[in-house]
Amino acid sequence: MPMLPDPSQKYAPYVPLHLPDRQWPSRTITRPPIWLSTDLRDGNQALVNPMSVDQKWRFLREIIRCGFKEVEVAFPAASDTDYDFVRQVVEAQQKGEVPEDVWIQVLTPARADLIKRTVNSVAGAKRAIIHMYNATSPCFRQVVFGNSKEATFKLAVEHTKLIRQLTDECTAAHGTKFRYEYSPETFNQTEMDFALEVCEGVKKAWGRAGEGEDRIIFNLPATVEIATPNHYADQIEYFCRHISEREKVVVSLHPHNDRGTAIAAAELAMMAGADRVEGTLLGNGERTGNVDIVILALNQYSQGVWPNLDFSDIYSIIDVVMSCTELPVHPRHPYAGELVFTAFSGSHQDAIKKGFEKQGVRHAADRAAGRKQIWDMPYLPIDPQDIGCSYEAVIRVNSQSGKGGIAYLVKQALKLDLPRKMQMAFYQIVQDIADKTGKEMTTEDIVASFCRSYHFGGMQYEGRLALRSFTLVDISHSVSSLTGIGSHNYTEDGVDRQIRIDVKLRVDGVLMTLSGEGNGPLSALLHALRDHLGIHLSVREYIEHAIGEGTTVQAASYVELVPSERGPADRSSKGFWGVGVDFDITYSGLRAVLSAANVAIGASDLPKLNAKRSFNSTTGAQVADAIKQTLDLDIPPRLQMAFSELVRAKLAQNPTPEGLAKEFRTAYHYEVDGAFVLLEYAYGQGPNLRRTLTGKARSPIGEVALNGEGNGPLSSLLSAMNIYLSAELSVRQYSEHSIGEGTDVKAASYVELVLPPVLGAKGERQSGWGVAVDEDITASSLKAVLSCINALVAVGKVSVRQPKN
Repeated sequence: MPMLPDPSQKYAPYVPLHLPDRQWPSRTITRPPIWLSTDLRDGNQALVNPMSVDQKWRFLREIIRCGFKEVEVAFPAASDTDYDFVRQVVEAQQKGEVPEDVWIQVLTPARADLIKRTVNSVAGAKRAIIHMYNATSPCFRQVVFGNSKEATFKLAVEHTKLIRQLTDECTAAHGTKFRYEYSPETFNQTEMDFALEVCEGVKKAWGRAGEGEDRIIFNLPATVEIATPNHYADQIEYFCRHISEREKVVVSLHPHNDRGTAIAAAELAMMAGADRVEGTLLGNGERTGNVDIVILALNQYSQGVWPNLDFSDIYSIIDVVMSCTELPVHPRHPYAGELVFTAFSGSHQDAIKKGFEKQGVRHAADRAAGRKQIWDMPYLPIDPQDIGCSYEAVIRVNSQSGKGGIAYLVKQALKLDLPRKMQMAFYQIVQDIADKTGKEMTTEDIVASFCRSYHFGGMQYEGRLALRSFTLVDISHSVSSLTGIGSHNYTEDGVDRQIRIDVKLRVDGVLMTLSGEGNGPLSALLHALRDHLGIHLSVREYIEHAIGEGTTVQAASYVELVPSERGPADRSSKGFWGVGVDFDITYSGLRAVLSAANVAIGASDLPKLNAKRSFNSTTGAQVADAIKQTLDLDIPPRLQMAFSELVRAKLAQNPTPEGLAKEFRTAYHYEVDGAFVLLEYAYGQGPNLRRTLTGKARSPIGEVALNGEGNGPLSSLLSAMNIYLSAELSVRQYSEHSIGEGTDVKAASYVELVLPPVLGAKGERQSGWGVAVDEDITASSLKAVLSCINALVAVGKVSVRQPKN
């Protein structure tokens, strides 16, 4: 059925609240709210596959690590699984494994039998919040429950009295300190005066609302978002103004995101007087989700307000949320998305590049004057490093990018401040690659392309002309200039200077000695190239700058050469740029000339020798090409980076594709037996809709049984394997592709497993990769997991142990 041309025939707009003297629009948020995580209850109920107990524990540890002091852990009356989990949390708090100052919150509807089970579930906890709700809006009263206002009021009040009685008894028997939270469910669709009437009745029935920790919590949910966020703020301000004994009340928010404005609604409602926010990490929840506490907290952080939550390691939070919920994080998700700090646009990149440069100068002046070093950057509301993101991800390059962003990445990676004309030349190289591939170019791709294009960065990038050594002789008087790029260079007595260079070059793999004369080292080298190799080039532009400070300073030199077959350099000719870096400024300049000369000659024949080409790089792209060529594997980008780092450290300067393939097999136990070998397996579905895996594997401790449960084959196998390992592994990344066609097709699987975080450590967690191929895609994924485990065992990151009885 199509959308209606006149939707007013079907949908009625919300009725605004009459609040002409509202105060919230002129207020700002100057302090954080009380935070409650409802990931383990509201978030868990929204999952297709609810979390396992192990996943819940992992999630709870992460919630506590972030600094939450109130956690809604379950709906204990909903199932035995939830009840048992609450009991485990209580017992863990009794043992000191859950901090004493964390309030364990549990949810119950207004039903006597469920309330009794809920209170029993938290008996013995140090601190517990009983959260009861009943729906109060006209729609729910009339359509769902068939209740009058009087019956709805009575339901809330009578069951509050029951909770008071049961919690008093529990405190006397077990010492548990209780707080009470009441939610008039569908508050935002309830008549304000009736919502207040119910809450006043509940407060009176509870009978022990006080100040500080004895305050009663009134949670006012936008159960279904039905209006613009200012309407919710009006409702909260109205409630805060009219509830009696406001000092004894915590006004709590529980916004949902049906209209996509939960963040705005929560922020305006905090301005309207709310004290507390219930939500989830990254916004999981029924329908369109709960309010996202990560966004709310970091919005406050960006305004200079400490949110009382520590998101310094945002990647750890993302890992936990994704692995426990099996929900992806959108790449443009605020703060947490992979691309959220990333600029592809040329104008954005140029602004960010200039922003970093000018902020560096401004901060240096601020430090000297003792002033605050305020963050003020184009397009970046917070410093990515504050939440564990690197600057490498800020500017990324595709076919829409500009020269400024590309130059910024080169400067960040190589410390080279490219001249503007060289920026334009390299920009064209990158754009040609991006246009042909149609894909993003990573920082590694950019740097590798720069090094290949300008033969910069060591022997692996050497061009056809490579400097080995040189000597300079002043055949007029002593040398006072090293560049010799002008038309004349004079000694003190006015005589033209003449420099002779004897330079050893590797030319197409053969060591040669060339000689030439000029009015400086650069012109002398160019004359040597002309006389010995027939390369006719002249300097059009020369620029240099220092890299580093003090005793570690180096010189970076940039040279633009132009053809000069007909005498002096033609100023309109196409130029060829080169770059050189060295502690010696003369070496730096000579390397820059040879860099540009290599660009100029390309693959053309030289009078003396023909070029000999070989595989000469261990960058991610080159490594991926070699593995595709030899093993027919399309390894994913993160594995490309990991393997290229490995081989760069281990192999010689000129590795062959075959050598790389051999190293790949060894490093990732690809088609190589290791500590564990899968002998047989069966994969299916258990009675609780969880996936199960059974089977056998050969191991260093003999043949072992596999019995695991999870959300899929990988998590099921890890559940079975972790009892045999010294550290509990989890999946960070999994990808696959097909090899071959038709009846011969096979599945190639790649899995990255991470080890648990080191207590107190920040930054990247230790991980490993596994690779496997099989006709059966499930078997391929399982073998990839074992391949990774075998690799981790081989390098000693995990060890094999006998399982505990």
